[in-house]
Amino acid sequence: MLSAFLYKFFLFSCGVGLVALARFVHDLVISRRLLRSIPGPKPSSFIWGEEWKLYSRPPGQPYAEWHRKYGPIVKFRGAFGHEVVSITDHRAISFILGEHTYQFPKAKGVRAWFKATLGEGILWVEGKEAHERQRKLLAPALSSQAVRDLTPILFETASKVASQWMKILDRLRVDAVEIEITDWTSRFARVLDGLTNNEHNKSSFYMRALFWLFPPILNLGKKGEMIRRTKYELGSIGSKMWRDAKAIGDHDGRTMMAFMLKADSAAATPIGKGDIIAQMRTVISAGYETVSAVVAWMLYELAIHPQVQTELRHELQRVQCHSVDVINDQCPLLDSALKETLRLHPAILENHHEASLTISIPLEEPIPGTKDMHIIIPEGTLLAIPLNVIHQDPEVWGPDAHLFRPERWLERKKSQIRHKHELLTFSEGPRVCIGKNFAMAEIKVLMVTLIQQFSFSCQHEIEAFQSFVIRPRIRGQSPSSLPLLVRKL
Repeated sequence: MLSAFLYKFFLFSCGVGLVALARFVHDLVISRRLLRSIPGPKPSSFIWGEEWKLYSRPPGQPYAEWHRKYGPIVKFRGAFGHEVVSITDHRAISFILGEHTYQFPKAKGVRAWFKATLGEGILWVEGKEAHERQRKLLAPALSSQAVRDLTPILFETASKVASQWMKILDRLRVDAVEIEITDWTSRFARVLDGLTNNEHNKSSFYMRALFWLFPPILNLGKKGEMIRRTKYELGSIGSKMWRDAKAIGDHDGRTMMAFMLKADSAAATPIGKGDIIAQMRTVISAGYETVSAVVAWMLYELAIHPQVQTELRHELQRVQCHSVDVINDQCPLLDSALKETLRLHPAILENHHEASLTISIPLEEPIPGTKDMHIIIPEGTLLAIPLNVIHQDPEVWGPDAHLFRPERWLERKKSQIRHKHELLTFSEGPRVCIGKNFAMAEIKVLMVTLIQQFSFSCQHEIEAFQSFVIRPRIRGQSPSSLPLLVRKL
């Protein structure tokens, strides 16, 4: 009896597998036929395509090489031959991120990653109505006015960091000491590094290569255990914040918790605790980790560009009022230095989307060798928008596009020069990062506090590597690291 059941189950499983394989092959054939006019590199591996190159090379380097050789629309293959289209054409980007954003949801693998690590929050949700509902819940707490109200807290937090550094210097009775910046800017870096960083081990590679096609791989093995632990830890923090907020009952405050409490009280159906925790995981992880990476990179760039650091310090010393509006109005070099950091070091390197239907995408210029001013993208095709290629385009930024030079933003503003998609760090369109204003203010406040009290220099060779976000590390080492010589002024 049992053997007969197992036999039938085996046949059923084989049938399902064959159907899935047939569908995959069919979609692959259709995809290759429709995308055949798009140029790109020949696959480095029959099985893995270009995945190993993307995994093992410096972040973004393969994209830069491909687009330099083949133009603004490039096709390459991922694992098991699935097609990926990389896009830097500005008309196409506007179409994908702006005009038709809900027809290009996040890739299934990306959504599976967010669901596994953060839950069904705003980074996971798709569809216009569902997205706008979640955005409405979070938007009041991240508005420009909310940021103004929270500025004293931002300055207080930044001052605590400066105070701790002063204590280290005083305890050691020195004027300068090397401080590991990543220890101060990211409490979750170690956990998330273990999930995603490039350690050249096979498990990390297999997960990164296959989750585009087989999202369930995120649940397997040690990586799956780490993902579940990360979700649990983030959820514990979010759950405690929600319990504390409800116990205090602060419905009139300007914090995110206060706004959620008001939304919960006003809703006909109370907001589920799971939804709240998913949003808090998202805010804690996505917001905290990306900001911490940008802070580390900005301090690094200032450390290796002492002249810019000195000029910035002179500018900041003129700021008397602890107000975000004053900082934005009176500190143009600070704004430029931050934008230049975001340009060269976007925390998330690639913007991944997926065509929800077979669709024609308009182009700014035809594909080389053709007169086609559009491309037909088959349903399910993975699209990549590589920010490093767009942000360092010599035609937009000049021959020194690869260099950190904040003055370029001041020069462009004075000359009233503006190009499309100058900064895609926070994406754009209806799904632009909801925390953009908060993140910019948080970083500026920290820089105002630190640069006026300390000088920074770097005595190590630093490289970028792919973790949960793009992080710095000492060249040749594995974990995140940015030791800077911090000197008391």
